[in-house]
Amino acid sequence: MKGTHMHDDIPQPPAAAVLEFRLPDLGEGLADADLVSWAVEVGDCVELNQTLAEVETAKAVVSLPSPYAGRVVELLAQPGDTVSVGAPLIRIEQPHSADQPSGGVDTHTSVLVGYGPTDDTPSRRRYPARKQPSGASPSGRAIAPGDDTGSEPARADDSPPTRGPAVPAARKLARELGIELSSIAGSGPGGAVTVDDVLGTTGVAQPGAHAHGGSDPAYTDLDMGTAGASTSEVRIPISGVRKATATAMVTSARTIPQATVFRTVDCTASMELLDHLRATPSPSGVAVTPLALVAKSALVALAEFPGMNAYWDEPNQEIVIEHEVNLGIAVATDRGLLVPNIKQAQVSSLTELAGAIGRIVDVTRAGRATLTDLGGGTFTITNIGVFDVDAGVPLVNPGESAILCLGAIRRRPWVVGDELAVRWVTTLGVAFDHRMIDGELAARFLATTAGLLEDPLTLLGRL
Repeated sequence: MKGTHMHDDIPQPPAAAVLEFRLPDLGEGLADADLVSWAVEVGDCVELNQTLAEVETAKAVVSLPSPYAGRVVELLAQPGDTVSVGAPLIRIEQPHSADQPSGGVDTHTSVLVGYGPTDDTPSRRRYPARKQPSGASPSGRAIAPGDDTGSEPARADDSPPTRGPAVPAARKLARELGIELSSIAGSGPGGAVTVDDVLGTTGVAQPGAHAHGGSDPAYTDLDMGTAGASTSEVRIPISGVRKATATAMVTSARTIPQATVFRTVDCTASMELLDHLRATPSPSGVAVTPLALVAKSALVALAEFPGMNAYWDEPNQEIVIEHEVNLGIAVATDRGLLVPNIKQAQVSSLTELAGAIGRIVDVTRAGRATLTDLGGGTFTITNIGVFDVDAGVPLVNPGESAILCLGAIRRRPWVVGDELAVRWVTTLGVAFDHRMIDGELAARFLATTAGLLEDPLTLLGRL
């Protein structure tokens, strides 16, 4: 009929729901994380549990699965941004359904299964998160200098861009210098491009490079700063694991009154035992290392001196002695120094302990250590002997009471009885929190550990 709006009687499609996904609680009391890269772009259709992005904390890289299915309408953070827990990350549009609100924005903070405790779950430690470099498109791809659109050069096909392996520091430096990583031959593990490889294309010398041409781990473990106009320096942002390490060590130095005791040990009998074990085929195929034997000796000593496996509860003014030993092993990685720990290590046999150390070190160096692996340690061992260093004074990790340092094991002149002999010798040091551990307790613990290494046959009933 003329003048009648017939379309008014036509059923209209329901309004779409725009759902907002916020950064979930990642566990271990972590308050924020850094957005590493997006796996989706605006306009993409995503499925439930499809990976949306990768975020990095001071401890681990975590993939975030989508809690919704729908179409991406907005990315609310850029790679390199530090995002607080509960802050919005992405908006996804869904067709209206009976079980989903329509029209508005869902502002609920998602806590995904497996990500860790909710806000009311206590945690003993809080760590800062990593600040990634800026200058990437919402998709996580690099933006060429002067290009503020985030778009990529046209390609002959629609296939996604490929990028070869590279350490994070090399990616950042190449991005800031406007260098295509694909044009650089990598010299790192698996052909990965290193910082030296990138600097080699510019003629900029990397500070701290060793005489033999290798890069200094103190630089390759970190994201490199902008090289700038001057070639006399390279600025390194204090971020990621380095920032977390700095915070923890400053906290340690400021809040823990520390002391260290040392013991030089004739461990010839231990080295002979290890030679015998290596020559004897093991059903598990696990090779027992000097570190594993030291760790086992320390665990036996901790059972005798449990006050060494404790922490200081400042709010309640209590010393809390832990019954279980979550044994931390300091590991040098591409991201910096990390300390994963072996849960309930006190119940492990020597072979089980050796296998656990090998696995946790491999997982951590590969970047696959979880927040659970890296949190909750009670006592730590650091092995500086692998760097051909005789002894050191480590700092106690906040939340623990002591750390054992193992130096290089060398053949040295040693007095046996009244005779001079060549023996396998090492130096052990234990740094401890003097608020709860007196020098006598630390000395007895160290003497017991050393005694077990001098006469490892006394471990036979506990291997």
